[in-house]
Amino acid sequence: MGYNIAMVTDFFYPQPGGVEFHVYHLSQKLIELGHSVVIITHNYSSRNGVRVLTNGLKVYYVPLWVIYRSSVFPTVFLCFPILRNIFIRENIEIIHGHGSFSTLCHEAILHGRTMGLKTVFTDHSLFGFAEIGSIMGNKALKFTFSDVGHVICVSHTCKENTVLRGSIDPIKVSVIPNAVILKDFKPKSHCVNKNYTKEITIVVITRLFPNKGADLLTAVIPKICQLKPKVKFLIAGDGPKFLDLEQMREKYFLQERVTLVGAIKHEEVRDVMVQGDIYLHPSLTEAFGTVIVEAASCGLYVVTTKVGGIPEVLPNEMTSFAEPEENSLIDAAIDAINKIESNEIDTSKFHDAVAKMYSWNDIARKTENVYNSLDLDKLNESLLHRLQRYYCCGIIAGKLYALCVIVDIFIFVILEWLYPADHIDKATKWPLAIKEEDELEEETFIFPNKVN
Repeated sequence: MGYNIAMVTDFFYPQPGGVEFHVYHLSQKLIELGHSVVIITHNYSSRNGVRVLTNGLKVYYVPLWVIYRSSVFPTVFLCFPILRNIFIRENIEIIHGHGSFSTLCHEAILHGRTMGLKTVFTDHSLFGFAEIGSIMGNKALKFTFSDVGHVICVSHTCKENTVLRGSIDPIKVSVIPNAVILKDFKPKSHCVNKNYTKEITIVVITRLFPNKGADLLTAVIPKICQLKPKVKFLIAGDGPKFLDLEQMREKYFLQERVTLVGAIKHEEVRDVMVQGDIYLHPSLTEAFGTVIVEAASCGLYVVTTKVGGIPEVLPNEMTSFAEPEENSLIDAAIDAINKIESNEIDTSKFHDAVAKMYSWNDIARKTENVYNSLDLDKLNESLLHRLQRYYCCGIIAGKLYALCVIVDIFIFVILEWLYPADHIDKATKWPLAIKEEDELEEETFIFPNKVN
């Protein structure tokens, strides 16, 4: 008998991104393993209400006020009525939150524990300890970790970062990486024995934000083009640094060598990647870097910065690493270009090698094992023990945390009195037969961008 799972996050389709991709495909694989999964997120423009995607994956687009980069305004308690209604309607047993800066995720875990539900949290990013945003985020993370069942990180570096930020016992943290749908990222059939006597194309697909290395990218492109006249750049992505790239292109007269295609949908990523020979990833911070796995799967040699969990993702024969600074990245890019020109690297074997490393079936089964390991005794513990964990989080913060839990319990009692659980209609589950393992590998997914 499968679990009834609620994936809760501020980051989901139609917005593209790594967290969005992870939540969708993990949910699909869990459904195929026999579990029932719903996704709870905020509304995106006109997309609100309830949508049903492939395999009966139900998405609740809750109307909430978005304040910054798709994160909703933190209210702590105001989402409780609608979240409680969804949890009861869908008979939720496990709440799985995603994203350190997803306020909806943190609130859902708090309310879920008040309702006596099991909770899991997945961290997808790396954050520091000095900036005001990181300090506030780490405080919220510590609040959530005071009463979460288990934590998942996408890399060992991410685990170390999360354990320090959230002051959590490392035993309660597991490492489960991301994966890709490899048949959606096959190289071109003619990629074997390329002739590099003419031009080499370097592809970049990223959000053009400072933490993704957009400033670094703007600085290195003119110098690489000066050193290698046969090199062209194909850049996909949008963000506040897009204008800087346009200005750089005009300043150095690189209109014919640097192509800016803007934002693209995820199903278009492969079509862009296979136009290139090298993938450049100049990120300044990265917990995993799914896009470099996609690039290697498409038969591209990867040049990337040696930050965060990136060194854990691909073997050295597929990657050239650089420090996150201008000269080092230029040297790594030039070295990669020389290797490609001399046919020193056989990229035709990359796809098969990546296929053996990453599989969504493995990710889903490891996540299922985490669900199976959740402590049942914790659900029956006394309120005093729960408050004690929050109270120990700091001289001032601990008292505020404990007060929040007490208020949350009072709100829950009021909601139980005003809207009893037995007065809420239960949702009908989508009928789906569990598929055999070999059938799972051949499954064709429909991207949610195509769903009206």
